[in-house]
Amino acid sequence: MTKKHVALIILLLVKIASPLAFYFALINAEQATSIFCSALIISFLILSIRISDQWEKAVVLRLGKYVGLKGPGLFFLIPFVDRVDQFVDQRIRVTDISADQTLSKDTVPVNVDAVIYWTVWDVEKAALEVENYRDAIAFIAQTSLRDTIGTHELSDLLQNREKIAQDLQENLDKNTNPWGITVQTVGIKDIIIPPALSDAMSKQAQAERERQARVTLSTAELEIAEKFEEASLRYKNNPVALQLRGMNMLFEGLKEKGSLIIVPSSALDSMNLGAIGGITGLAQHAQKNNEQNSKTE
Repeated sequence: MTKKHVALIILLLVKIASPLAFYFALINAEQATSIFCSALIISFLILSIRISDQWEKAVVLRLGKYVGLKGPGLFFLIPFVDRVDQFVDQRIRVTDISADQTLSKDTVPVNVDAVIYWTVWDVEKAALEVENYRDAIAFIAQTSLRDTIGTHELSDLLQNREKIAQDLQENLDKNTNPWGITVQTVGIKDIIIPPALSDAMSKQAQAERERQARVTLSTAELEIAEKFEEASLRYKNNPVALQLRGMNMLFEGLKEKGSLIIVPSSALDSMNLGAIGGITGLAQHAQKNNEQNSKTE
């Protein structure tokens, strides 16, 4: 309740009480006095009543001097002597901060958006130690964020967000504790880098992935060659195994309908694949004839 409201209430009471007192004074002076005293008592009670919410504390000053905290709920003040300087909210509050065009340690301009969660744990300190603790929190958080960006390289900012947020929270909490305020959590929402640098980093990452793919492919080819070399040593001393392998390869190829197999003549001579292929072809031709005969019957 402001001084303006208090003045309006007093004026209203005076306007109501004065005609009544004058009227009763004409009839009975004793009644007029009692009515006037009752009006003063009611005015005193109205001016002394205050109410604060469950999450608030009222900072009370008496003749400009701090006398204590009141609330939550209903409490009383001495009119014209006590006043409530402010109601301090003790819930967890959120403040957005940003650092635009701040240079990292490797001189890269970045825009960083963050959010801090803080609360007032000592209302007396917050009211007496700093003029406007809300603005103070915002300004010191922005300054600390810029300082943190300046001590880290861009790659570190992008890869270690949680570690940077934790360092920022500890730094802010150390600076705000003397004010009766604690910073509970800091979150890095976004890190924006210049578009040209973003394109360059994307190309670099793509080139690195292509290099890794080629290295993986060459490693696989080397392993395949080693396995072929090992298999050739086994087939060298075992021609029967080589022939069986050739028969298996031919069989796998002929299983697919409409497939065409090109086999070197040297392989045909060494593994006798020509005869095997002819026998296989005759068998397939005979099978087709049997199927056609069964359909016609």
